[in-house]
Amino acid sequence: MDHADFRIGGEFTTPSGRWRCTDVGTRTIVAIRIDHVDATTIADGHRITRRLSQAEAEREGWFNGPPYPVLEHVFDEDDMEECEPINA
Repeated sequence: MDHADFRIGGEFTTPSGRWRCTDVGTRTIVAIRIDHVDATTIADGHRITRRLSQAEAEREGWFNGPPYPVLEHVFDEDDMEECEPINA
């Protein structure tokens, strides 16, 4: 994809997963991964991680923001070459 193809809220894929654009900068874009969420909690001193599907994470509000409770990733010009748009 070219930089001009990205829109806030637009979705795309890379070899690593499915993403939603959260910001478009001058030379970069920022996105959150939406195909799954690894949610980690601490209970009784033990770390518990569960993987939520996209539908589960949507229901629990993980993609509501900004700010987002999931990590945002920065994509530069080289990273954008691997991106494929998702046609809704």
